[in-house]
Amino acid sequence: MSRPKFEVADIFRRHGEAWRTANAGHVSLAQRRVMTAIEICRTAALGGHVERCEDCAHTRIAYNSCRNRHCPKCQWSTAQAWLDARKAELLLVPYFHVVFTLPAKIGAIAYQNKAKVYGLLFKTMAETLTTIAADPKHLGADIGITAVLHTWGQNLDHHPHVHCIVPGGGISPDGERWVRCRQNFFLPVRVLSRLFRRLFLEGLEALHAAGELQFFTDLVDLKELSRFRAYLTPLRKSEWVVFAKRPFAGPKQVLAYLARYTHRVAIANSRLVKIDDDHVSFRWRDYRENGSHKSKTMRLPAGEFIRRFLLHVLPDGFHRIRHFGLFANGHRASKLEACRTLLDAPVVTSDCAGQDEESTPAPDVDLPRCPCCGGRMRIMETFDGPYSRPYHVRRLDGT
Repeated sequence: MSRPKFEVADIFRRHGEAWRTANAGHVSLAQRRVMTAIEICRTAALGGHVERCEDCAHTRIAYNSCRNRHCPKCQWSTAQAWLDARKAELLLVPYFHVVFTLPAKIGAIAYQNKAKVYGLLFKTMAETLTTIAADPKHLGADIGITAVLHTWGQNLDHHPHVHCIVPGGGISPDGERWVRCRQNFFLPVRVLSRLFRRLFLEGLEALHAAGELQFFTDLVDLKELSRFRAYLTPLRKSEWVVFAKRPFAGPKQVLAYLARYTHRVAIANSRLVKIDDDHVSFRWRDYRENGSHKSKTMRLPAGEFIRRFLLHVLPDGFHRIRHFGLFANGHRASKLEACRTLLDAPVVTSDCAGQDEESTPAPDVDLPRCPCCGGRMRIMETFDGPYSRPYHVRRLDGT
């Protein structure tokens, strides 16, 4: 794959310092860390190594990556390693893709309370799916869920939603059989939407009552309980978006989809079209326009692009990939074994299985090839930079 012509790092290097100065006092430490990490990723600041071809002696310098989870250049190898770990957990059944989206008015509260509201989103999504699936009127089984948080839309605005990958069935309450869902149908989305809405609003009110929510700027009045309840009143009757797609064609399609979605960042470098003195242009799709998937180009002032990108910096230590139900970390191995027994399916092993979701190390790969003759490149020398590890892992890693 060819290297993109433009990178988010180029925008930060060209406009980042002026933007930080103009927004002094309004940029969090986590956002500053992400900016710095992206700016110095794969530069001499992080050190690197010298490679030499065994055959033709071609020599090149390779700089280290920042390994920050918000960096567009550092997610491919992490995603591949995570994907290898998930191969051991894939069941030979149809899988469904379900999306839970927060309304825009809730999104505003979520931005000011990321850890609490994003955590509540995960919790209520999982409770909604497991409750409806356990109901004998719908499926009558215990199910497993792999969920990934995304906080952006195509235009980089704040748009928190959770993508869920769910097998088309589950274990019966007595644990004696595998219950399959109907062909091409998982659970009724309207029922899911209503329960999700109720559970989330109840949870949000509980957070407010416990004093765990903060409100600033145009939301500061919501500190008062009466105003907070009035703010939520219209949301109790509106339709909340829960979307379920048709099942994937097979296990390979599930894995390919997961590889694209699990470690995605707000915008890929490949979507950038142009960077000039004052503006940034990038490709996007407006899915609200009659379901059109046609690509458009959006042109934003550089400062606005940076602001939108940094909207999606997650709190330190927040896990955006989580498992629930049969796939919950505490009993995943035993439940997967039970599923395979009931499905009469073979066990698949993986050396990466069970490792941390978002810090899984990249697997061993073949030595890189020489661009001149195709020979193997050997590391001849390593060198440090001012931000070399362990400094950049401790200070710049956003996990």
